[in-house]
Amino acid sequence: MNFLNTQLYRIIVPKYFRKRILARVLKSKILDFYADPIEPVSDEVEEVLGYLRNRKIAMFPYYFQDKYIENSIEVFDDKELGLRYVLQDEKRLYFKKRWSKSRIRLSFNELMKEQDLKSPHCYEKGDFKVDEGDVLVDIGAAEGNYALSNVEKASRIILFESNKEWLEPLRATFAPWKEKVTIVNKFVGDVSNAKCITLDDYFSQGEKVTFLKIDVEGAESSLLKGCTRILSDSNPLKVAICTYHKQGDELELGKILSDYGFQISHSDGYMLVYTDRKLNAPYFRRGLIRAIRR
Repeated sequence: MNFLNTQLYRIIVPKYFRKRILARVLKSKILDFYADPIEPVSDEVEEVLGYLRNRKIAMFPYYFQDKYIENSIEVFDDKELGLRYVLQDEKRLYFKKRWSKSRIRLSFNELMKEQDLKSPHCYEKGDFKVDEGDVLVDIGAAEGNYALSNVEKASRIILFESNKEWLEPLRATFAPWKEKVTIVNKFVGDVSNAKCITLDDYFSQGEKVTFLKIDVEGAESSLLKGCTRILSDSNPLKVAICTYHKQGDELELGKILSDYGFQISHSDGYMLVYTDRKLNAPYFRRGLIRAIRR
């Protein structure tokens, strides 16, 4: 029996050290797997392997992230609201009330890495972006950083976020634009009930939707099942949907969107989701799909 998988190991070794040990073990497994590959290794994979040979394991295994320095981020106190915020493009981005300044610095630093133009998690590329007058539907909004970066271009924004802790900071962040920003505290999936809603049920027939940003922690396929009308009828429509949560999501979600007549492309590079205990060979996952229909 592997000691790393035993209950005794989890009791004896603190969680912080368990994570570091598992990360090192995974790194060794990846490098061993590609040391004698069955098929030729692509240049994209070789770039990731080159990073891993020199650095510790990372969600974004690329050197671009070196320019992001967590300790350089200034966190401000809004004493009136009792919340903390950072400045994103000179706009206030608020965070959960219980989060410390160090936690906020860490989180915002990761958000900046995610949307770097070289990141495999970057939603936009070239002409694939939110355009002037678009109706942006941000599903899995969390902090709302992506919506905030587009709040002045979009004619309307609907934020879906199921975590109640994010509601207060989201309202604070988007208070200056409250006339065009709606915050919905529900899961988005393939059924509608007290806690969940489908996009087809939320939006009335013929209602304008032009950009969907979807990051729902592995429930992406269920969400698509609940917006068949929107995917069929909305034109033009852009969809940025995450594919890194599950091993097969890139193929599954790509086929669904292709069947609706979308042109499909994926983000550049790979993510290494080392926090997923089910992660196995070939280990690397595309961050997201960009789909467009004009």
